[in-house]
Amino acid sequence: MQLVDSIRQRRSIRQFLPKPVPDQIIQDILSEAVWSPSWGNTQQWEMMVVTGDKLEKLKDENKKALLSGQSAQPELPFPESWPDAHKARYGEVGKAVLASQSTDRDDKEARLQNTAHMFSFFNSPALIYFMVDKALSLEYAILDVGLIVQNVSLLACDKGLGTCIMAVSVMYPDIIREVLPIPEGKRLIIGTALGYPDLDAPINNFERERDLEQVVTWVN
Repeated sequence: MQLVDSIRQRRSIRQFLPKPVPDQIIQDILSEAVWSPSWGNTQQWEMMVVTGDKLEKLKDENKKALLSGQSAQPELPFPESWPDAHKARYGEVGKAVLASQSTDRDDKEARLQNTAHMFSFFNSPALIYFMVDKALSLEYAILDVGLIVQNVSLLACDKGLGTCIMAVSVMYPDIIREVLPIPEGKRLIIGTALGYPDLDAPINNFERERDLEQVVTWVN
């Protein structure tokens, strides 16, 4: 697959097939992804691949925390507000997700079940956590994390896999640290669901938009 094809075809996968991803394929993806650029070649990212029983426990506990109303306490603060243009884009993708599932925005129970499915990481067979050392300058560290997360997503797409970069995967760090051996000195940044996409699922096929003119300025 050409690079431009991966860039255009990559999308957030919200329905995965119940098919495990071979460890060697994940290893191959990460072996290439670590060649991502980083600030001064510091390679500030660290990764943990989670599959099997540990991942199933995380799915269950994350979903329970949501349904019980537990407050989120991510180690990387979530945005509290958006400028109007960004808020509009965020709202439009939310509408598209609900519409693809024929879910009425006023149906609170259906929306809750959709959210619970998200908090179960869309039943992905693998999840990759990205961390940085707490001693690092967070601003540049998360820039480096963003670079490698992008490359993991593109490399996965190239191999016929799908990903979803998920803030909800790090919403309850206490649960993650209880289930997984996360070192105390590391900060959880983001998690990426990984698996074989269900290409027939409507939620993986709704139209997406990009507007180059709104985000690019030319200066001569």
